[in-house]
Amino acid sequence: MSTPAPETPAPEQRLHPWSWLFVLLMQLRQSLLPLVALVVFGNRGDRDQLWLTLGPLIAVVGLVAYALLQYLTYRYQIGRDAITVRSGVVSRNRREIPFARIHNVVVHQNPLHRLFGVAELKLESAGGNRPEAEMRVLKLDQALALEALVRQRGQPTVAVAAPGATEPPPLPTDPVLLRLGARDVLRIGLLSDRGWVVVLAAVGAVMQFVPSGTVSDVLDNGSRQAFGYASHLHPSTWMWVVAGASALLVFWLLLRALSVTLAFLRYHGFQLSEHERRLTVSSGLLTRLRTSVARRRIQAWTLRESPLQRLFGRRHLGIDIAASTPGDGERRDLRELAPLATPAACDALVQHLLPHAQWPPATWQPVDRRGWWRLCLPALVIALLLAAGAVWEDQRWGLLVLLWLPWSAFSARRRMARMGYYVDDALVAVRGGWWHRWWRFAEVDKVQALRLSRSPLDRWLGTASLWLDTAGAGGSLPLCLRYLPDAEARALQAQLGDALARRRLHW
Repeated sequence: MSTPAPETPAPEQRLHPWSWLFVLLMQLRQSLLPLVALVVFGNRGDRDQLWLTLGPLIAVVGLVAYALLQYLTYRYQIGRDAITVRSGVVSRNRREIPFARIHNVVVHQNPLHRLFGVAELKLESAGGNRPEAEMRVLKLDQALALEALVRQRGQPTVAVAAPGATEPPPLPTDPVLLRLGARDVLRIGLLSDRGWVVVLAAVGAVMQFVPSGTVSDVLDNGSRQAFGYASHLHPSTWMWVVAGASALLVFWLLLRALSVTLAFLRYHGFQLSEHERRLTVSSGLLTRLRTSVARRRIQAWTLRESPLQRLFGRRHLGIDIAASTPGDGERRDLRELAPLATPAACDALVQHLLPHAQWPPATWQPVDRRGWWRLCLPALVIALLLAAGAVWEDQRWGLLVLLWLPWSAFSARRRMARMGYYVDDALVAVRGGWWHRWWRFAEVDKVQALRLSRSPLDRWLGTASLWLDTAGAGGSLPLCLRYLPDAEARALQAQLGDALARRRLHW
């Protein structure tokens, strides 16, 4: 009886020949500030000018040599069930990355990448502060083929490719779940406040790099000239009001223009597609970003609705996944399934991706409204402290801050009236907010831990809060059932604890 021939291992592969150039550019960007400081501050005092000139040149030559060595020593090999990566200049490292453990695949293309027809590929898992593998850079078709290979072989029910094959068989066209056109992206910019990011960044840059005396002198001289010119015109009160309203209108239009620009840079060509229970999002105008994640890696879901979005019938759908956070602090993993869509479209996406769960819930369990006052306690304390400080300084106008208290009380009552939760065998969900509304939910199988919390105020009022933790969950909206009666919170904790003990964690 003949035995099958052993599988021939795939050959090791290098990165793109221009990979060293992109590594060099990244290192130069990170070393730019020290090099500038060496050139600027090194010229002060009595020092050898030759070394001051050769120092930055030697540093650049060293970076070039390191980038070339990194390219020459980086290898990757595609196996039957894993990718093997060999790297390191001084210390040699060998890393095995099973396809089934890769949670997120990121294909990144900035304008320079697109000019050379290459892309950067990142493979991320559920732990650590860095991706499991960073390939800078590959040919674009090579990066997409590797992404498809991970997407295919990472599925437990998919047949394995033929022995010795390094390329996956051709995949069918992925069905599109959501696509945003130019009008949708324009609407994202108009309904968001992303323009403030540019304004605050510009203010921070001015305060950081321009001497404070120069800024104050420019503002002082400019305001004097403007008010001096206006005083010669002898404007009436209504003209001052019109001028102020016009200035606010121009500033608001500038913010809208900046928000629209940022929206097009980020969401141009946004497309959410699905293939074999794996989601892929591609978007970007100058920098193209393509992220891919398995549906089972989704840990929690968040729906948001701002007042402007509610006025135009739109919502935002985001997710938390079990993946690592890049060390540079830049989030490139899949975080948004619908940057802006109608409530019906968001609900349809959730129903499609969670077919065994009921969404939206038919009924929400309300929270006792009698504790509404506890939501406005922070505003009450801050307002009283500010008012007391103003009166102490003999500034009676500071008492105007107390006018915030009626609005704070009204907002607290509305927020408490809208708070609620929903729990069944498949899903746990909470909702809250009034001015800015939100919904937060997760599958029961994704919950890792339960925590019952009681503050001194809770013990006095006989209430408790039940916190639920999932892998990879984060952000400003925790999955928490707040201000429940103590007996009700403990009963829910026991119910969910029994369910978690009987089920296997899926993440």
